[in-house]
Amino acid sequence: MIMLLEKAQSLLLLVDVQEKLLPAIDAGNELENAAAWAMQVALQLGVPVLATEQYPQGIGHTTQKLAELLPEQGVISKLSFSAWREPLFKQRLEQSQRHQIIIMGTEAHVCVLQTALDLISAGYQVFILIEAVGSRQQAHRAQALARMDQAGAVLINKEMLAFEWLERSDTEVFRTIHRGWIR
Repeated sequence: MIMLLEKAQSLLLLVDVQEKLLPAIDAGNELENAAAWAMQVALQLGVPVLATEQYPQGIGHTTQKLAELLPEQGVISKLSFSAWREPLFKQRLEQSQRHQIIIMGTEAHVCVLQTALDLISAGYQVFILIEAVGSRQQAHRAQALARMDQAGAVLINKEMLAFEWLERSDTEVFRTIHRGWIR
């Protein structure tokens, strides 16, 4: 049974948020901002971040805003729609020894969906950060979210992610992150 997110068990996965694809994604700027926010929280809390790029020769690389937040060697090029089907991704994930995978990215009904379903089949706890997934068509995104939910992925929002990782309100890191929420 999937319970609360634990930062010591979590890995944040950015799937294919690439230069030539993002402009075609419905609400792409909002997706990119949500992904950047989640990546910043992960980095402050020591949660590893990985990213994939689908055929970067054709679609381009991860957007500059997000690439700047990625660790060195944090990007894995792929040709399979599912990241799980790429040997290097599978190796990195297994080496991380993390079992809760939080997925963000594009397109929800293709690479995000196939990666999520494969990870669930492989025994991982999969969480989908709803503000940070998208498709070119809103209907495709909605269908993908419903299908991933039915398959056992847990749909979460940014605050669920951060508050579950933070666990407590009496820490300096909580105060630092929380300051950015209040406007």
